Amino acid sequence: MSLFDSPSFEGHEGIHAFSDEASGLKCIIAVHSTARGPAAGGCRMWNYASSDDALEDALKLSRAMSYKNAMADLELGGGKSVILGDARTQKTPALFEAFGRAVEAVGGRYWTAEDVGVSPTDLAYARKHTRYVAGLDGHAAASGDPSPVTAEGVFRGVRLCVRRALRRDLDGVRVAIQGVGHVGAYLAQKLHAAGAKLILTDVNTEMLRRVADATDAEVVAPGAIFDVDADVFAPCALGGAVSLDTLPRIRARVIAGAANNQLADAEAGRQLFRRGILYAPDYVINGGGIINVAGEIRALGRGEAFDPAWVEDKLDRLTLTLEEVLDQALHERRPTHEVANQIARARIAGAETRAAA
Repeated sequence: MSLFDSPSFEGHEGIHAFSDEASGLKCIIAVHSTARGPAAGGCRMWNYASSDDALEDALKLSRAMSYKNAMADLELGGGKSVILGDARTQKTPALFEAFGRAVEAVGGRYWTAEDVGVSPTDLAYARKHTRYVAGLDGHAAASGDPSPVTAEGVFRGVRLCVRRALRRDLDGVRVAIQGVGHVGAYLAQKLHAAGAKLILTDVNTEMLRRVADATDAEVVAPGAIFDVDADVFAPCALGGAVSLDTLPRIRARVIAGAANNQLADAEAGRQLFRRGILYAPDYVINGGGIINVAGEIRALGRGEAFDPAWVEDKLDRLTLTLEEVLDQALHERRPTHEVANQIARARIAGAETRAAA
């Protein structure tokens, strides 16, 4: 199947591949839509099995960012970048400087930030060669680490879904969290403070033990997280956690987490609906981080200081948007991911129509 025939392509405006022999950089920058504003989305560094896998990930993540930014009501389009390589062993300042030159070459149509395998320290090297980097410290518009804001949005979404599906508050609710990296760890702390009982897993055993000790959580092996007795399953690692293979093992009545592209495919979402499991569409519930980044981009454009109140207002509205998606899905008896996709596409199409007028 060619690039343009791939279901994941879905109208991307541009796919940019860059390599730099001196640093070893191989990266893809995918720009899905700039209808609502410049594309924005983080940079992921991952040891992909093939360049085809990297391209597929970039396309899916980029499209999801268009939907996420639209649902968060941001003046941003969707894009994503992926660097092919092992983040544990292949990072160098030269590699990220080369990445900065690649971002600059896209001409301001894409803003980058941190994602899996990439830190603000890495992006500081990229910033030497492009201004289109958000999430760094050292200036008045700086937004800081977006992870706590992402976790806060997910926490609010989990609480909302529990109230709707289980008719109770979080106290005593059993939550299985898959992945306790930056966002997952913050989410675990918030849920623990609210009285939830946690079951955690992660491939990073040191991080897993540290978070578990701090939250009085039970620990299970990564493959066992699907089988635990939990009310909520919170995928907070890589995408594709909810599939036709894993779904029969999940006992939770709510799926709500921070990971991107949680559904392996659309059929998994339809099966969730048929089984009566309430699913919070990932790009709606996890939009807090990009809201934080958008606050920085907004402040930089205006020559102002970062405004936390603006971010808090957007975060409040994001929770209301999630509630609207759940209400519409219930009223129309449709899967929540289909309702969210429809709303996001309509918002992007509306922006395209206004731009063409």
